[in-house]
Amino acid sequence: MTSSKGIALVDLDDDGVDHAFRADVLEGLTQEQKAIPARWFYDETGSQLFEEITQLPEYYPTRAETEILRARCAEFVALIAPGSAVVEFGSGSSVKTPILLDCIAPGAYVPLDISGDFLRASAKQLSAKFPGLPVYPVEADFMRQVALPDEVSGLPKVGFFPGSTIGNMVARTSVDLLRSMRETLGEGAKLLIGMDLIKDPQILEAAYDDAAGVTAKFNRNLVTRINRELDGDIPEDLLAHEARWVDEFARIEMHLVAQEDMSFEVSGRRFAMKRGESIHTENSHKFERRTSTTLLLAGGWTPIRRWLDTEERFSLILAEATIPRSAP
Repeated sequence: MTSSKGIALVDLDDDGVDHAFRADVLEGLTQEQKAIPARWFYDETGSQLFEEITQLPEYYPTRAETEILRARCAEFVALIAPGSAVVEFGSGSSVKTPILLDCIAPGAYVPLDISGDFLRASAKQLSAKFPGLPVYPVEADFMRQVALPDEVSGLPKVGFFPGSTIGNMVARTSVDLLRSMRETLGEGAKLLIGMDLIKDPQILEAAYDDAAGVTAKFNRNLVTRINRELDGDIPEDLLAHEARWVDEFARIEMHLVAQEDMSFEVSGRRFAMKRGESIHTENSHKFERRTSTTLLLAGGWTPIRRWLDTEERFSLILAEATIPRSAP
């Protein structure tokens, strides 16, 4: 039995715009270093563009993670309770999610995503591939605790957070997200999470600035969305995509850099940028074993198994919810 019924938990204002989107954009544009959280990339167009990015020759994470998923199926079966509800934080990839679902034979699949249209399309595709699998899409901001459908309340839970999306956040926000995931999934849950690894900066920069310009289009689509949904007039053609490795923070940063002085309006408020100033649109932190372990433990998860691809570019980690301990 399948279900395509979605549960909408996004808070919209009278104009039909997500309150959090408007607030994040307006606050971000007032900062000295203008910045907008990367989660707002993923409207329907942005989600489709990201799927294109995952197929690019420069973008190794999807291939590396897919290799791990295919190679370690027997271990997943041994470590994940049979009949578990797979709760995916972000709409399922057309490549990675079916591999996991086919491997562990779950009792249900619950994709969570803030982009409702892309979520429902993804859920429909997964339902067609797995006609006997109950699918319960939930439209929600998974940065906060989410109430899961009643239909999966009695099933063991395994969270799935592939693609190293955790790296898009600074450490404090990552820990908050991991804690909210723990609250969403509950006691006894497990989490299968992807984390990209530190490597040659040239490889990293190429992965976020591909020769075909798809990542640049993905980056500028954020401005297109702001102009469309928030009555903006940001001159998109005067903003250049830039990806840079910042070794001090072990991360790739994506920016939209002003090519000349400009002024613009968003939601009735005026802003200005000088030539060379940028809007910081994404961080993509890279990890090694100790930093990934520290992050998971701080978020309430204990790593129990870690896998790498054959070229040791990417890690996939299975963790279990840490039992809270009272203070001594």
